[in-house]
Amino acid sequence: MDRIHERIDALESMRKYPETLFFKGDRSLLKRPAVSIVGSRRPTRYASQSAYRIANELSSRGVSVVSGGAMGIDAAAHRGAGAFGTIAVLPCGIDVRYPAINAGLLDEIGEKGLLLSQFEPGFRATAWSFVVRNELVVALGSVLVVAEAEIDSGSMRSVEFAMRMGKKIYVLPHRLGESNGTNRLLYEGKAEAIYDIEDFARSFSQKEPEQKDDPFMRFCAGHPTYEEALEKFGEKLFEAELEGRITVCNGRVMPK
Repeated sequence: MDRIHERIDALESMRKYPETLFFKGDRSLLKRPAVSIVGSRRPTRYASQSAYRIANELSSRGVSVVSGGAMGIDAAAHRGAGAFGTIAVLPCGIDVRYPAINAGLLDEIGEKGLLLSQFEPGFRATAWSFVVRNELVVALGSVLVVAEAEIDSGSMRSVEFAMRMGKKIYVLPHRLGESNGTNRLLYEGKAEAIYDIEDFARSFSQKEPEQKDDPFMRFCAGHPTYEEALEKFGEKLFEAELEGRITVCNGRVMPK
């Protein structure tokens, strides 16, 4: 890990420019267009899948996806973008893997993507450091996407930062009684709903996603059993299911 010494224009919108910024990984991600994605640590399946798809579409078009490395929506966004296309802002020292459940994901981002922190190595996350982390997450993106949030959640504090910075806020359309925080933002006209993920991603880049041969999808075209797909591809099976690219019926995996 090292320190970033040059100033980052996006961070000029913060109340106070960070005195120190530690990093590990690929700093070139800071030079791309960027979108921040936040949300609940215990999201609905719909919100998690949608955050994954939004991040995947953005990353495939060369847009950096920024989130906070936490469980739930953060992890879905990082995984959707792929480690090479995401920036994880930490509420702790870069050498501290928090939360532990995301240790493998954070290690991969540190190798292929970018980890950022305002805190010295060894620093453990505290209540106030999450607030500091959230402001940095919001500042790095040109807009803020809130996939799911209740009214008094930490994600709504991120919304406050975005409003103060003058950034546009996007949310997912949710049913009544779900994600009351984002529904309130829509009701009050403070956010815009994402109804078409591809159109949303396309608006941030002229680059179209690269079409690549996917051995996993070719394998699924043969309708393997769930156990066969899990043994051969492991976590990729769960990611494809989250993204909505496959379905499981009668123990068989099939592409959608």
